Amino acid sequence: MGRFFITGSSDGLGSLTARRLVAKGHQVVLHARNAERARDASAACPGAEAVLVADLTSIDETKELAAAADKLGPYDAIIHNAGVYVGMESVPGKSGLPTLFAVNTLAPYLLTCLMAKPKRLVYVSSGMHAAGRPPKLHGKGKQILSTGYSDSKLHNVMFAKAFARRWAQVGCYSVDPGWVPTNMGGPSAPDRVDDGVDTYVMLALGEGEAGWSRGGYFFKSRERQPSAVAGDVKLQDELLDELASISGVPVPTA
Repeated sequence: MGRFFITGSSDGLGSLTARRLVAKGHQVVLHARNAERARDASAACPGAEAVLVADLTSIDETKELAAAADKLGPYDAIIHNAGVYVGMESVPGKSGLPTLFAVNTLAPYLLTCLMAKPKRLVYVSSGMHAAGRPPKLHGKGKQILSTGYSDSKLHNVMFAKAFARRWAQVGCYSVDPGWVPTNMGGPSAPDRVDDGVDTYVMLALGEGEAGWSRGGYFFKSRERQPSAVAGDVKLQDELLDELASISGVPVPTA
């Protein structure tokens, strides 16, 4: 059976996806931001192989998470699910960077670059990526550090496309789970949680992968067209270059 690593999996879609994969007989490594959330993750998904703890607002802890997760790999898929929502744009995290930027944009970049390549990389985006601003990265990090939620979700779609271009042996995808009634989405969210989980699981397992576009974007288990900005190769490369400059971690060449 397969082995999977899911960030931000102490509750919500990450936890539900982990439980679905465990129920199918797969091995799953969870992630939580602190010890209390790790206990929540274990209680929600007692069949998980391990729960790793790291605050993704810390560059050092994110690097340590990459190393710790690799020791439990290799993985069939890594699902970059961790994310924070509106209101965290200006709140500094442990490394002094804005929390939303650090968790939603920088952390998946770092983990992608530092971990051994899985068969598939899944970046969790949102339909709100369509309102995201193209990264204007010519101010030595100033523009990207003011990333808003929609901007970060655009970055996630761009990651799938940019890494798909670089690594032919890895399936890279992004996913809109819908506006679902989780702690982040709120109780009045109109979409079905199961649709989001179904799509996560489909991508993680590569069910139907032969018919998917490289760097494809998915919603309700179907490939869709994302914002045209996400497909701009120059902007993709500028995004990765700026994140490498901020973090000191370059994109591996192979």
